[in-house]
Parts: sequence; structure tokens; C-alpha cells
Amino acid sequence: MEVLIQHQQNLIKCSNCKDMIGKPIIGNPVKSKIILIGQAPGIKEGEIKKPFAWTAGKNMFKWFYSIGVDEEKFRENVYMAAVCRCYPGKNPSGTGDRVPSDYEIKKCSKWLDYELNFLKPKLISTSKIFVFSLFMYKRSINIL
Repeated sequence: MEVLIQHQQNLIKCSNCKDMIGKPIIGNPVKSKIILIGQAPGIKEGEIKKPFAWTAGKNMFKWFYSIGVDEEKFRENVYMAAVCRCYPGKNPSGTGDRVPSDYEIKKCSKWLDYELNFLKPKLISTSKIFVFSLFMYKRSINIL
């Protein structure tokens, strides 16, 4: 567990992407065989300082609650990460948040790569088709 805590302490010091806003957002350092991966935190996650804390998270936790899993229990048992850990800003078109650039994804990938290799999850869940596509077309992962 100490290794994961040290990893997260290093991660929150990251400032590699000039167009990203705020500090990296991290979840609890849970040694879990399940990992939930999002695209990037939203603006509210930066204020609240935890992943999946606003719109997407509220909807997701409603679904989990409907099957008997509350938010606190989920956060205690599932490692939560993102392709990019900082808020990318609003979409220039005015609809939603900006999708992280390939450059930003590449700069941030070392954090997720480390987590996947360290945790060796049995289940990887993605929160958006963007994240799923990233795994299917841009990465090769051999962790199972």
C-alpha cells in the first residue's frame, strides 16, 4: 500500500500539461482488483478533490445504489483513475468539457500505466466510450 501512496504523492505534484487546469485529482489508494477509469475530472472534481464527485459520478452512484452498493463502500473498494488527471477545461464549442489532446494523454499515461501494472486488476471498467476506445485502439495492455 505504501508504494501506491507514494505513487499518488508523486502524481499530485505533476504539472506537465500547460493547457490543463488545476492540480491532478486522485482517488483513495485502494489495493483493488477492480479499477474504474474516467476520461478526466470535471471542474467540480477539482473543487471537491475527488474523482467522480459531480454529474457523472452522481449518476453512476445512483445506479450502484440501486443494486445495493453505496458510494462510500464503492470508493473504499474500487480504485478510481482517469486517462488524464487534471481538468481539461470547457469544450471550445461550449458543449461539455474538452476532450484531452493526444499530447496530454501521452504525458499522463505513465500514471495509469503504473497503476495498471501495480494493481493488476481483474476488471477494468471505463466510464465513457472515449476511454474504452483508447484501450481498444491506442494501447495494448497485458495485465490479466
